[in-house]
Amino acid sequence: MYTAHCPELDVASCGKTIEEAQKNLLEVIEIQLEETARLGTLKTFLEDAGYDLDTSQPTLQLNKQVVAFNQRTVPIGVS
Repeated sequence: MYTAHCPELDVASCGKTIEEAQKNLLEVIEIQLEETARLGTLKTFLEDAGYDLDTSQPTLQLNKQVVAFNQRTVPIGVS
């Protein structure tokens, strides 16, 4: 499994291939934006993600960073 993460929106998805994970991430982003817009919470969602919408040019203030990335192998079903 591969995980794709969009730190700008703090949204993630996964897939069996890199391409599938990327495709699924785009779908999740589209659904998230559409649904929050439909519910009237898009502004709150974007502000919670770090966007400053009170300017004429919306800007993103990312206070997040990847501090580590480790690949792990976990045995399953070992007797």
